[in-house]
Amino acid sequence: MQKIRLGIVGVGKIVRDQHLPSIAGNGDFELVATASRHGTVDGIPAYQTIEAMLEAHPELDAVSLCMPPQFRYLAAHAALEAGKHVFLEKPPGATISEVEDLKRMAAAKGVSLFASWHSRYAAAVEQAKQFLKASPVRSMKVTWKEDVRHWHPGQAWIWEPGGQGVFDPGINALSILTHITPAPLHLTSAELEFPENRAAPIAATLAFGSANGLEVAAEFDWRQTGKQSWDIEADTEAGHMRLADGGAKLFIDGTLTFEAPDREYPALYARFAEIIKAGVSDADIAPLIQVADAFMLGRRKIVDAFHD
Repeated sequence: MQKIRLGIVGVGKIVRDQHLPSIAGNGDFELVATASRHGTVDGIPAYQTIEAMLEAHPELDAVSLCMPPQFRYLAAHAALEAGKHVFLEKPPGATISEVEDLKRMAAAKGVSLFASWHSRYAAAVEQAKQFLKASPVRSMKVTWKEDVRHWHPGQAWIWEPGGQGVFDPGINALSILTHITPAPLHLTSAELEFPENRAAPIAATLAFGSANGLEVAAEFDWRQTGKQSWDIEADTEAGHMRLADGGAKLFIDGTLTFEAPDREYPALYARFAEIIKAGVSDADIAPLIQVADAFMLGRRKIVDAFHD
């Protein structure tokens, strides 16, 4: 079968660290071209804009969009208009309405749209989902705390409207949470901490509920130094579950029951190829809805200025 001819838009750190190795290791894809204002890939034709790339390479079958979310909608629209399958880095857009429009457009064009929630593909996530499915859940707690200076040094876009601030990593937790919980969750309250010199929050305290009485508390913080915390815990009738290290490890009553090497981005590209071949889309926006609800319901608290 002919390989899926792929173009990448936005050649930055995440592309070099994750996308390029994953594409190279997947026999379904062939990287044909890139579009980026600053980055290039050795040996691959490079263009400044997606429009120039699409014009020069009409043979492209699919496009991966890896620029900041504030700029993703118009690029996705151009790719879909040209009849290309589209891979959206997380979050899939700056707003819900953008992504809903892209979903409608993909359906009309008969191409696949993929909202790539990479943390859902962490090694132990499916095991955690099955554990929670088998035992009534009493309560859950999410702790997602990391050092923004380490993970996003000098990235101004992430502090601007649409950049989501601490929800950029926090949405990873929400992508797992909305996937593994047995019942749909809705936000009941939120407090968002905004540095006095930034337009996006640096921390958030969230509470969720469900129709069956499940309560979930979440703490997101971008000021943590030292060991980073990416944990989801659940008290159940079968014991205490902790999904640790961003979904890489599963503990039951303190005992490690499952872990495996990181394969998140290779799994994303395997899934992208799968939906292209099947002629379907996979564009769940539940995590993005939870973030939008947090901005809608959240009380704003102004805290000390943040400087890189």
